[in-house]
Amino acid sequence: MAPTVILLSLLTFIIVLVGEATTSPSLKKIATTASYNSNYTQASSSATGSGRARVKARTTSAYENTSPTKVSRFSKAIKPTEATTRALKPTEESTKPEATTRDSKHTTIKPPKTSKVTKKTLKPTEVSTKALKPTTVKPTLATTKTTATPVRFNTEDLNENIDKNVERRVWNTKSDEPPFFECPPLGLESLKVKDSQMQASSYERIGLGPHRGRLNIQSGVEDGDIYDGAWCAQYKDQNQWLQIAANKLTRFTAVIIQGRSSIWSWNFVETFKVQVSNDTIKWKACMNGTEEAVFEGNKDTETAVLAVLPEPAVAQYIRINPQTWFKNGTICLRAEIMGCELSDPNNIYPWQAEEGTKDKLDFRHHNYKEMRKLMKSVNEMCPDITRIYSIGKSYMGLKLYVMEISDNPGKHELGEPEFRYVAGMHGNEVLGRELVLNLMEYICQEYKRENERIVRLVKETRIHLLPSMNPDGYEMAYKKGSELAGWALGRYSYEGIDMNHNFADLNTIMWDAIELETDKSKLINHYFPIPEYYTSEDAMVASETRAVISWMQNIPFVLSANLHGGELVVTYPFDMTKDWAPKEHTPTADESFFRWLATVYASTNHVMSNPDRRPCHNEDFLRYNNIINGADWHTVPGSMNDFSYLHTNCFEVTVELSCDKFPHASELPLEWENNKESLIVYMEQVHRGIKGVVKDKDTEAGIADAVIKVDDIDHHIRSAFDGDFWRLLNPGDYDVTVTAEGYMPATRSCRVEYEHYPTICDFHLTKTPKQRLREILAKGGKVPKDLQLRLREMRMRKLRATTKLINQRRASKKRKTRGAHY
Repeated sequence: MAPTVILLSLLTFIIVLVGEATTSPSLKKIATTASYNSNYTQASSSATGSGRARVKARTTSAYENTSPTKVSRFSKAIKPTEATTRALKPTEESTKPEATTRDSKHTTIKPPKTSKVTKKTLKPTEVSTKALKPTTVKPTLATTKTTATPVRFNTEDLNENIDKNVERRVWNTKSDEPPFFECPPLGLESLKVKDSQMQASSYERIGLGPHRGRLNIQSGVEDGDIYDGAWCAQYKDQNQWLQIAANKLTRFTAVIIQGRSSIWSWNFVETFKVQVSNDTIKWKACMNGTEEAVFEGNKDTETAVLAVLPEPAVAQYIRINPQTWFKNGTICLRAEIMGCELSDPNNIYPWQAEEGTKDKLDFRHHNYKEMRKLMKSVNEMCPDITRIYSIGKSYMGLKLYVMEISDNPGKHELGEPEFRYVAGMHGNEVLGRELVLNLMEYICQEYKRENERIVRLVKETRIHLLPSMNPDGYEMAYKKGSELAGWALGRYSYEGIDMNHNFADLNTIMWDAIELETDKSKLINHYFPIPEYYTSEDAMVASETRAVISWMQNIPFVLSANLHGGELVVTYPFDMTKDWAPKEHTPTADESFFRWLATVYASTNHVMSNPDRRPCHNEDFLRYNNIINGADWHTVPGSMNDFSYLHTNCFEVTVELSCDKFPHASELPLEWENNKESLIVYMEQVHRGIKGVVKDKDTEAGIADAVIKVDDIDHHIRSAFDGDFWRLLNPGDYDVTVTAEGYMPATRSCRVEYEHYPTICDFHLTKTPKQRLREILAKGGKVPKDLQLRLREMRMRKLRATTKLINQRRASKKRKTRGAHY
């Protein structure tokens, strides 16, 4: 009878076990996490008169509690289909060319409505890459993270020709090359020309002084900001001028001017004259035959207009003399001067060789076709350590190429961290694109030269370089050229989407969950699932954004940086403020390590680390040591930094590389030298902290999706599909706990040293008795005696605990009854 009793008891326990499994708190938590309801509307802001009216409309993200009696205060939120476009889908009014809007940093002009007309006239074969059809060129996004075997991105053959339909769509004009300039810019926009070299006849105030007359300089955004984007004369007459000292004998060839960048005023110069001098006493007018030349100026505030001098003028000084201006405004302009420096033995300034670099790299601007050629040449030069693959296509059908650099390309190696650089999210911020292409060349060359630092980096790291996330936008800016592209042309995708706001807003989901959940133990702090609305066909999500998200989900990246332009600063998460404030310091749980990452890049960048450098536009980031919390600069909902941190294991920062979004080709060697060390040392930070492998104690098999918790840091990570993990940490002592479904938790202390090597912290987990029983029964095996005894002990403990609780309740009830009688 004894074996029969044991068997019946065992079967009863299994039935109880199955029932518990379906209602266990951990599974409830997972189910609850997957059922986020993220319905929300974007906060909006508008600027009118002298103030900015900001409207906060936050009806966001009900965290669905397991308690049936709890009612969410967001239960009346708008339908998912109404929230999908959020602030990302431009309306017809917002896409008019003359309507300006604030971007994440400065005033810009949104893409014209003509892009919508173009979409309507495309042939059926030409809309196969439409962003709203995820079954074509976009991968389908999973709403939750998975650690199953990842999708392999196949190697690309760049010998293949570009698709003819794509050729016709992208390069359908007579000339795809930018205008050719005989001479490069003097450097008003890039700040090569110092403030002291700029003078004016008069100016309204210091914030509109001659030093503000630089091409593409941006205004302040705060009420009463003293800085505005232009030089503005104090008087309205034809005797006003802006003067630039070249400080060297220069052959002036052209002048480029813009109107005033301002959220308050509308000013531009319609016609102007040009004079030159060698001593600022005698001035010679630029002539058009026998008459003084009058050049056509601006018709709006943003479009850069080129005025080529009828005959090049050799001098040291040049003046722009406005003749007519917007009738309801005043004299305001931003400018760049094109000129070739000449050798002058009588010049009081000693001739100095132009700064540059000794590296022999391809320093020029590469359009899509030239980028393919360069990547192909690097791959052919270093076939053993490089591989080229594509993660998807742009709206127009251009492939998003990635260069992989590793000693074993094409394969994730156990324990080897994955790193990525992403450039060109905004297509007109081109310096990052060129730096990433130069980095490919440099690593290949130095590896072949057996540079120890580069060899170690390649052998210990799997590096992924995406030079152009927005190739469609780049091609638009490239065709205009460095000086004429303006501040906004090419920033957006072809559909008019700003990809820097296009990732799923997981911040709001997290903060609403914290606000609504009374039981904090049920909250998650990592791997937030993507809301269902975001993956629908109606969601205004760029095909490029979808491709990058799929890339993130399939490769266990540890560290990343995305490269932008237009400022000199490194920003770190969070990028979005908690209550939709315009800006507010909003730290992550890993604030200290993010500050370290940002400081590593900024402190080794030659320009950022220069204490005497001039601020780019209206904010002086030197006072913050050239790093800042992204939300403390300006709030950016749906940023890639925040998404990467909340949805994956990867830590990511944004690097604003230069004041000039589109530097002239002649400035690229110096820009490479300014950033070379920063690019390399930042990659090396992927080896800080701890790393290890989570394995099954019995089988030694890697355990995927194990949760790695660091005490006192409320942000966990998970092991990859092979069981390996990397946790970025500053030096110190940490208690680390690893948990996995079906296993007993394990804790150990790990010390992180100051060296550039991670601390190895491996974990071997033991299966729980319940998990062992499940596996044995699934295989039809016999339950061993030790497991039977263990399960019996667990059952008895549970019965004793239940009995004790029942007795306590009975005793309490009796006491209450006796009290009632008295």
